[in-house]
Amino acid sequence: MDATRDQQKHFVLVHGACHGAWCWFKLKPLLEAAGHRVSAFDLSASGTNTKLIQQLTSLSDYSLPLLEFMATIPPEEKVVLVGHSLGGMNIALAMEKFPEKVSVAVFLTAFMPDSLHKASYVIDEYNERTPAEAWLDTQFLPFDENDVESETSMFFGPEFLSNKLYQLCSNEDRELGKMLIRPGSLFLKDLRSGLQFTEEGYASVQRVFIVCDEDKAIEKEFQRWMIDNNPVAGVKELKNVDHMSMLCDPKQLSVCLRDIGGRYA
Repeated sequence: MDATRDQQKHFVLVHGACHGAWCWFKLKPLLEAAGHRVSAFDLSASGTNTKLIQQLTSLSDYSLPLLEFMATIPPEEKVVLVGHSLGGMNIALAMEKFPEKVSVAVFLTAFMPDSLHKASYVIDEYNERTPAEAWLDTQFLPFDENDVESETSMFFGPEFLSNKLYQLCSNEDRELGKMLIRPGSLFLKDLRSGLQFTEEGYASVQRVFIVCDEDKAIEKEFQRWMIDNNPVAGVKELKNVDHMSMLCDPKQLSVCLRDIGGRYA
């Protein structure tokens, strides 16, 4: 790749549910070695963040570390936002609030909302298509067992993690995941309560979707449905990767992100 195509970009990496900044530990040095800036951090109640999931009331609460970070970016700078899995919802919120600070948003086998329906639309559609038994040993618990209306926490069990998320990863990565994941939430009550992404905010930012062909959590068919539902500026496909592409094939993902940065940012 020539030097002009690979000029320094600032990649902001946003992890998925139950995970943390730690899941980017292989990808971050690869992008940095190619001369790019990389920011990866824990969302609220994730990784080493001290909050508990039950203390959060909304997607905004959960996204607060990302939103605070975006607020510090100087007006003349733009970043490449990368959201993985549920992280697609977090970057969508950042795009809505700071569209002028994002050169391109990358949805890495991620939930990608649209600006026509309520914010919960793609996750509701996913849940309708996903039978309960597909969640295997994942635990779903109300934040408040005395309030049926409270949000629900989600914690991936070792069987789900091994067979649906990390099936092509090394044994070491799988064990790391089992040790470090924390309870998360889809925040569906909040997403259904009226939050909507707009044409002027979220939809004004160009988007690229990265399809992961062996993903057993958000399967390829559903990834393609989201792209059809809300067409993007570009589609890339990673080969022979599971849901955790940043762990099972970080080199392929690094090349893909660098290409997106050079082409769209």
